[in-house]
Amino acid sequence: MNCIECGEKIIGRSDKKFCNDACRNAYNNKQNKDSNNLMRNINNKLRKNYRILREINKEGKTKILRSKLNAFGFDFDYFTHLKVYKNGSEYKFIYDYGYKILEDNFVLIVRNQA
Repeated sequence: MNCIECGEKIIGRSDKKFCNDACRNAYNNKQNKDSNNLMRNINNKLRKNYRILREINKEGKTKILRSKLNAFGFDFDYFTHLKVYKNGSEYKFIYDYGYKILEDNFVLIVRNQA
């Protein structure tokens, strides 16, 4: 049997696929490359959104113009979960920081403390 990464002959168990750990890691990194890049980019956007909300919302509840959030680089397309309350209010959360779009282009930022 030959290594599926480098083609070298494998010595050892008959069910081994790789000749060593380096080949196994290289093979798996190639397999996961596309999904890793996508996930890394999304996580970077979530992290940036989180930092922006955390910096703005020092009091636990803050109202800000949507244009100011845009100016800071906030991306409204990226959030971790959506929460709809009994009264119909819809908040988008990035982990424990949430926001609700208000009238007149304002955004209400809240922190959900456990």
